[in-house]
Amino acid sequence: MIEFRIDRHSGVATYLQIVHQTEQALRMGMLEPGDKLPTAREVVEATAINPNTVLKAYRELERSGLVEARRGLGTFVRKSLGSAAADSPLKADLDDWARRAKEAGLDRDDVAALFGNALEAHFSTTTKGTP
Repeated sequence: MIEFRIDRHSGVATYLQIVHQTEQALRMGMLEPGDKLPTAREVVEATAINPNTVLKAYRELERSGLVEARRGLGTFVRKSLGSAAADSPLKADLDDWARRAKEAGLDRDDVAALFGNALEAHFSTTTKGTP
């Protein structure tokens, strides 16, 4: 089961953090169709956030077709995303890179900036030479 981590200093709305973490878990194969998400009460107990925030996140996930609420049963995953397997050799390479970045003295924000820059350079549709 997914455990949400809320970063109150990130500048990202709490409900969006839940949405993004759920999407990431779907991409990584940590959540699969049929899996049940934690109840709003469980998320509130674990994170000390407002129950309406959890419900807003779950409604957003439902609107996007990723989950479905079943009255009296809970919220369940409808479909997966992407193909980034958790056991992919690329994940091992990225884990190694992140470890080396930390050992080199970079903090989380530095690493995020570097990685974000690399993503932009290689995946932006406005970058020259990108198909």
